[in-house]
Amino acid sequence: MQVRPGLANAIDVVRKRIQQIRDRKEIIGEQNTKAALIDPILVALGWDLQEIDEVRREYRRKPQDNPVDYALFLSRTECLFIEAKSLEKDLNDRKWISQNLSYATVVGVRWCALTNGDEYRIYNSHAAVDVEQKLFRSVCVSDTANASYVADTLHLLSKEQMQGRLLDELWKVHFIDGNVSRSIEALLANEDSGLIRLVCKKAKGVTPSEVRASLKRAKIRIDFPVPAVGRMRPLATVGAKRQKAGQAMAGDATVDKLIEAGLIRTPFRIEREYKGVHLAGVVRPDGKVEFEGQVYDSLSTAAGMARKSVVGAPEGRPYPQTNGWTFWMYCDEDGGELREIDHLRQNYLAQKKLKIVPMS
Repeated sequence: MQVRPGLANAIDVVRKRIQQIRDRKEIIGEQNTKAALIDPILVALGWDLQEIDEVRREYRRKPQDNPVDYALFLSRTECLFIEAKSLEKDLNDRKWISQNLSYATVVGVRWCALTNGDEYRIYNSHAAVDVEQKLFRSVCVSDTANASYVADTLHLLSKEQMQGRLLDELWKVHFIDGNVSRSIEALLANEDSGLIRLVCKKAKGVTPSEVRASLKRAKIRIDFPVPAVGRMRPLATVGAKRQKAGQAMAGDATVDKLIEAGLIRTPFRIEREYKGVHLAGVVRPDGKVEFEGQVYDSLSTAAGMARKSVVGAPEGRPYPQTNGWTFWMYCDEDGGELREIDHLRQNYLAQKKLKIVPMS
């Protein structure tokens, strides 16, 4: 996809500002986040912030409505709502997007975004699924390892692209792929009897119990390519949530690889404060994750089970689908602060100088 002229430069400027603010450990607040980090991106995406027929701040369709930070218009019709938080805020609080999505549904706006100036989460408010499954993509401006993917994703929110149906087409593929991957994951997690029989039929000479034991040992992932709309890269969807994180996972950066590289020294304590509950687990030398006495094959499965222990499981799923890289945190030995494990993954990718190969 050919991104808008000036977008890459705006992303680079904002990325440097984010790094400076974090290096100084400053708290800049929501208004400064909008002015210094969000507004330059919107301008680069072709939105005229001075034209109220295009962009309205603190927007209310009715006086009694809760305001939306940014409402973007095409032909005087709302097409995109953006909820903004300050840079230092963690976007995992469900209430921040739930209210915006609910209002968008009432008003008839399909697309919403939640951002803290660095991370951008894009949602489809019209999708008849749980809030978390309404998430389409999540990218971070500060993610230099996937700079092209970040620019491609933000470009989808440009004025030109919002005038077309590309987002709707990409969502359809994303939704189908997500349902397929979740269905396969559920079959594996629940040791589906039909699946066991099918494997026994195909793999002659093995018993159902042997198949079950084998599947528990297996590390299974399905890679779906991003739809061929230009320069995109594959996303991993089974064993880790697509997004954020939304974020596309580099298949080479596994827990095992981070242990081999010395970035994770086992036993490695991981933790998370979630809805007032302190959750803790351990990454074992074999790369598996232990939580509350149970051992799981991945960070994401352990994260899903950890969330389940607090909020329960959604209908039709054994546990809430969760990106373990961004859910679990660890104590940084250098600064003594808590960081997402994804920080270690990005360090690994930087060390390996992982290159994203364009798809033909």
